[in-house]
Amino acid sequence: MYDEEKRSRLRDGMVIPAHPLALTADLRLDEPRQRGLTRYYLSAGAGGVAVGVHTTQFEIHHNGLYEPVLRLAAEEAAAVAPDPAGGSRALLVAGVLGPTERAVAEARLAADLGYDLALVAMNGWGDAPEAEILAGVAAVTEILPVFGFYLQPTIGHRSFGYEFWRRYAGLPGVEAIKIAPFDRYATIEVIRAVVDAGSADRIALYTGNDDNIVADLLTPYRFGGSTVHIVGGLLGQWAVWTPAAVALHAQVRAIVRAGAPVPLDLLARAAQLTDANSAVFDAAHGFAGSIAGVNEVLAREGLLAGNWCLADAERLSPGQADQIGRVLTAYPDLTGGDVPAALTTGTAGPVRDGTTIR
Repeated sequence: MYDEEKRSRLRDGMVIPAHPLALTADLRLDEPRQRGLTRYYLSAGAGGVAVGVHTTQFEIHHNGLYEPVLRLAAEEAAAVAPDPAGGSRALLVAGVLGPTERAVAEARLAADLGYDLALVAMNGWGDAPEAEILAGVAAVTEILPVFGFYLQPTIGHRSFGYEFWRRYAGLPGVEAIKIAPFDRYATIEVIRAVVDAGSADRIALYTGNDDNIVADLLTPYRFGGSTVHIVGGLLGQWAVWTPAAVALHAQVRAIVRAGAPVPLDLLARAAQLTDANSAVFDAAHGFAGSIAGVNEVLAREGLLAGNWCLADAERLSPGQADQIGRVLTAYPDLTGGDVPAALTTGTAGPVRDGTTIR
């Protein structure tokens, strides 16, 4: 249940991995590994998980997997981080897709499963007027508090400007916004809109810019007499190497709270993380292999059996596996060490690249 304690932790800042989907070679749900992923994230110190989002593969919203995948994560969260009421102390975020009727139905299902917040992906509304999208988000807030989501336009196929986000920030049920346009101008525009709406004290700002994580978290954003910070991340990048992500987030938040100088070593790691993300998310090919890239890293660590995705087009791009190997070798400090054996259920399967299964 979303309560004041969870609200306080959300606003203080936390690591929220975007939960992947574990599949077998014949593209069926791999339940043991799906459960193991949730245990991995929460055991690593993540504040919660986001399930049913882009990294979980949007196809599950249409093929009957949405309910079981959300249910498995909720069950494991309750087991790993139980609360006295029988739920979980971990923050559970459910991705919901528009249009409004679907978003409301998915939010109801997530609420029944014990989820705390709905991350509303607006790509489901297509080219609908902005007023219709805002009305749909408002309808979702009647069921669950909302975690707003500015999805990268290469995935969401649409950009939203200052006026839209100012109206969005004025909706009373919005608790947080994930800012993920992969665009510095658009990121600042969203933050300015939240401040100008008078909602900066109410809405927690989270980065979804996997290409700029550390700088987003370090930067004080000043508008007029207000200074605000992005306090955490809801990130596909944090679905891999999560223990290191938790340690990095804690370090950055300590610097921000203390107003301390930023060490050059931290800026060096920021650049390394961006380089690593370019390989994992396949920036060289317009992010075509982003989901498969996350799965490939998890497969190499034994947390998944392979990098398989539901959509045939979702696979590693040519050369991406080599780039992932390069950053794994170049930046061992980013990986956070070995995964505990108790969280793995097998060895990695075949690599599925842009043309073959090998």
